[in-house]
Amino acid sequence: MRRSTQTILAASLVAASHSQTVLDLSTVEWTVTSPNFTYISVPGKLPSQAHLDLYAAQAIGNPLFGLNDFNLRWIGDSNWTYNSAPLNTLSENSSSTWLLFNGLDTFTSIEICGQHVASTNNQFRQYYFEISDILRSCSDPILSINFGSATVIANATAALPGQETWPEGVEGLFEFPNRQFIRKEQNDFGWDWGPAFAPAGPWQPAYVIQLGAQSAYIRNTLIDIYREGQLNLLPPDQSKDWVMNASIDFLGSIPSDAALHYILQDSENSTVLSGQLSNTTREDNSITGSVLIPSDTVELWWPVGMGSQTLYDLTLRIVDGSNNTVSFVTKRIGFRTIVLNELPITEEQLDQGIAPGNNWHFEINGHEFYAKGSNFIPPDPFWPTVTEDRLRQLFESVIDGNQNMLRVWSSGAYSPDFMYDLADSMGILLWSEFEFGDALYPVDQEFLDNVAEEVLYQVRRVNHHPSLAFWAGGNELENLELYLVNQSAPDQLDRYTAEYEKLFLDTIVPIVFGNTHSISYSPSSTSNGWLSLNFSLPQPITERYENVTEGSIYGDTDHYNYNSAVSFNYSTYPVGRFANEFGYHSMPSLQTWQQAVDPRDLHFNSSVITLRNHHYPAGGLNTSNYDRARKGMGEMTIAAQRWYPAPNKTNSLANFSAWCHTTQIFQADYYSSQIQFYRRGSALPERQLGSLYWQLEDQWQAPTWAGIEYDGRWKVLHYVAKDIYQPVIISPFLNVSTRDFEVWVISDLWTPVYGTVNMTWYDWSGNKLNISTPASANVQVGAINGTKVLSGNLGDLLSYHNSTDVLLAMEVSVRGTRPNSSNKTEIFIHRNWFHADALSNAKLVDPGLVLSHSNSNSSGFFTVKATKGVAAWVWLDYPAGAVLNFDANAFWLMPGEEKQVRYKVKSDTTGGNWTDGATVRSLWDNTVS
Repeated sequence: MRRSTQTILAASLVAASHSQTVLDLSTVEWTVTSPNFTYISVPGKLPSQAHLDLYAAQAIGNPLFGLNDFNLRWIGDSNWTYNSAPLNTLSENSSSTWLLFNGLDTFTSIEICGQHVASTNNQFRQYYFEISDILRSCSDPILSINFGSATVIANATAALPGQETWPEGVEGLFEFPNRQFIRKEQNDFGWDWGPAFAPAGPWQPAYVIQLGAQSAYIRNTLIDIYREGQLNLLPPDQSKDWVMNASIDFLGSIPSDAALHYILQDSENSTVLSGQLSNTTREDNSITGSVLIPSDTVELWWPVGMGSQTLYDLTLRIVDGSNNTVSFVTKRIGFRTIVLNELPITEEQLDQGIAPGNNWHFEINGHEFYAKGSNFIPPDPFWPTVTEDRLRQLFESVIDGNQNMLRVWSSGAYSPDFMYDLADSMGILLWSEFEFGDALYPVDQEFLDNVAEEVLYQVRRVNHHPSLAFWAGGNELENLELYLVNQSAPDQLDRYTAEYEKLFLDTIVPIVFGNTHSISYSPSSTSNGWLSLNFSLPQPITERYENVTEGSIYGDTDHYNYNSAVSFNYSTYPVGRFANEFGYHSMPSLQTWQQAVDPRDLHFNSSVITLRNHHYPAGGLNTSNYDRARKGMGEMTIAAQRWYPAPNKTNSLANFSAWCHTTQIFQADYYSSQIQFYRRGSALPERQLGSLYWQLEDQWQAPTWAGIEYDGRWKVLHYVAKDIYQPVIISPFLNVSTRDFEVWVISDLWTPVYGTVNMTWYDWSGNKLNISTPASANVQVGAINGTKVLSGNLGDLLSYHNSTDVLLAMEVSVRGTRPNSSNKTEIFIHRNWFHADALSNAKLVDPGLVLSHSNSNSSGFFTVKATKGVAAWVWLDYPAGAVLNFDANAFWLMPGEEKQVRYKVKSDTTGGNWTDGATVRSLWDNTVS
């Protein structure tokens, strides 16, 4: 049966391919010119952007070097034309010919054979145009795409008579203004962690498609897999069978009697199910059908750490009445439910001690879980440089960092298919967002219609990916933008709230819910959640806004506080059901700075270093944003001085490197404090079930909130987050006001864990101190919960001990099982440290670190030993020219203790010689000149 099915499929697919010819426009030669600069003519590529082609031709320097984000603004302010070589391979005998663009950035006028085809105005839409008539009268077809300046057009759009306006201070302005009027990547106009290039070009693949009679080319596909009876935003019945709804968007034509057939195959190419979809309908150039899939015929897909990532290949065929294949498509899919549960707290939950209000957490296949992760930004200012291999390396760091979810931040660009493919196979959940952020947007009909086409294309394109976890309308819209309206113009709040709902509820929700039953939606990344749902309405969501009950807890939170005096005061952290953003900026490493800055500028307060810090943003096209940038530099400096020994080395470059590293220690320490606080919330009335810090990675070399630098090098943050995102952790908590002190064991496993805790007080020389706390204790922690193992007042505990010379070493060792691991028991061990005073006051001693390396370069390890005293924040470092990940870093060692540290080499241009330059240091080294 399997063999005959595959044989018939193969034969019919070959037949279908003969009725269409596709010219990939990346295989064509291109020339880039500008009407603004007649002397510029360089070779081009597709996909590409003008900056990239100018740099490849050496017409400009590296856009990411020095202050080129200021120096190259003339490129964004200019028009750029991409002209193809003659498309002489096109056939004269096709029934129809189409241009298909998967992404044009952003404003274009398209011509072929010198005739105007169309204009476009949305970076995020798929555009397709029939050019059959034009080609019939053209013997030398040349395709020309003229890209208008997005910065100029945005300003002209803002200046139109009767154009939308907003109260003062509401629209988030970073550098180039008026981004909210155009559908282009919003951070192209600047952000506080990235440059403002406003690039233009054919940034996604494009094709010329020629079709025969009764032939179709599939341009987009929707596959929606959900449980019978499932509705968005509501947990489904996990005992129900699966519904698979499939819809194909095509160019060309299909027979009137066309049907949809499917074959579902597992990873070994064995056919699981096959047949014809029922309830087939046609609308314009789409065909849709559905089929019921028995639950017991397929295995579930799970995120990493919760089970296996089972995937299937689904082939859909459009067939005619004689069962001949007209066209076909194959997608990789998974069977799972992922729901954002915002339902009211139940009586059962109240009885468990959970505070009243509403839930705000994710459930995978009917199981609530703790989301651990970070926020993903565009990994480069120029998306055509973002390759699958580059993202694979980044996602490997996500997995190695014990993360299971990324919030794919809005105001960038929609994730490419290969990014979702990687997430599917690796088990990373992608909280996805529509590309709106830190602004309110127009609501004229032309703008809304443009957005509607964008949303329709993107939702249908990615819905089949099991890693897709959620859609949010945009970034910080309710908690920031509507808040700012209320602050500056409270009498206009109703008007702007209604406009906000017109776009993010009335326009987007019917499209999302009309195409998927399987994904939840919220109009804003941070909000108090919905107040009510009514699925009898086309738009069922009524938002809560500030309609809250005192003593109840609603929604998710974000948190930024740049007053480092209160950084470790957990009373300043927000209490909510989920933390989707929090953080503090730090400097990148010296090795990363050296990629982008001239050696003479490598000191802390150089103008180049300072101006590459875009926190705080210029708020306009001020190329001398020195004072605002210095404020951000000052925040990092003060935090480093306040909490750690300040470097004061005689060698300028070594001192700069030490300062950069110390800002990273503060960043990591602060994030660790917050993550532990949020994770403890799983055991407290808020029942907090998610922590996603800002941000995962960098898009250039600069001071940012990232944990991974531009080339993939891990900052201190990523190592510390990896440690504190382990399944079971032991965590200290000090109330800085009352000096009450607690130690907790926290677990995100789905079953209880059992084991022991050991706690010992030391001075910095490693001597044990006689402080009356239990040295060891048994511990039991429930599923996704926490247990307090020590409680007391720090003043009473320390008694006559000097707080500058006191630290507590804590270790937990428990037995437990990971979700869906067939009850295979593991031992989970975690160590943590508490110091009773700021490390800037600590009586640090030379730990006498000794470093050795194994003989193997590709799979070797280092051994670090402390020979004299306690080593705080031990850091293994390596020179430029390589990128590698250690299995541990930024750890602590007791005197006489040694630690073996393995590594994975991700890239190496040194021929393995990087090992000769590997070094080790601890915080004590900051005290050495």
